[in-house]
Amino acid sequence: MRFIFALLLAAVAATATAQTAPSSSEIASYDGLFRAAHEGDTAAIRRLAANGADLNAHDRRGRTPAHVAAFASQDAALRALAEAGADMNALEHQAYDVVTIAAVADDPELMSLAIELGNDPGLVTSPYDGTALIAAAHLGHVEVVRRLIAAGAPLDHVNNLHWTAVMEAVVLGDGGPDHQAVLDALLDAGATERLRTAKALPRCNMPKGADTLKWPNDSDRRIRALTPPLRTSKPGCPACGPCRRGFPGCRCPGRPGRPPAEPRASRRCV
Repeated sequence: MRFIFALLLAAVAATATAQTAPSSSEIASYDGLFRAAHEGDTAAIRRLAANGADLNAHDRRGRTPAHVAAFASQDAALRALAEAGADMNALEHQAYDVVTIAAVADDPELMSLAIELGNDPGLVTSPYDGTALIAAAHLGHVEVVRRLIAAGAPLDHVNNLHWTAVMEAVVLGDGGPDHQAVLDALLDAGATERLRTAKALPRCNMPKGADTLKWPNDSDRRIRALTPPLRTSKPGCPACGPCRRGFPGCRCPGRPGRPPAEPRASRRCV
């Protein structure tokens, strides 16, 4: 079970940064607004827009010129596109918007600009039906998280894995100062403190150390609030159980006198 859960975590971690920026060959093939957006050529953007160029055209991966400007971190180009009438809430083929692209890139200035220009900070994005806030919390991008909170991004949005920003900060974070600051920002803003899923994750399925992260300030209260309680219903069982049967080393009824053992990866929880 731990192995399966580890694979799930790896898949989710990879997906958070799996946005597809234009490749070198795609960039070489760009012309018109796509090239101007990538290069930050605001004069060309205004000229092309005035001549009727499609501001919301898509490349072969569904990116609009605004997405291309975001991937290239071209703030001025993004502003020029928005002022000319580009859709700031457009999603590319992987369901990412400009705000989420900037959030994953840890580019708070571009992200704030996108919000100023009309990009909704609470859009549901990504293949996991998440938000920019969930992605930023996962990655430990503190300033991005703070700005998204200030912009009114939903704190407790649940993605299609049934995880929130708080959960991703704890379960997928590394426990370092950035993820600690992210967690503090989320909780101070009023995010739900309990780690819950549609099917509550038993504690033994959490990554090693995820239930013992040391957060700053009020850490004991917060860790108790953030970690699911042990669900042992049979005295002395070291598993997060209850045991479905007598596992080796588990002092469950019917197996008296067996010494406790360290939890094993094969031990099942319900």
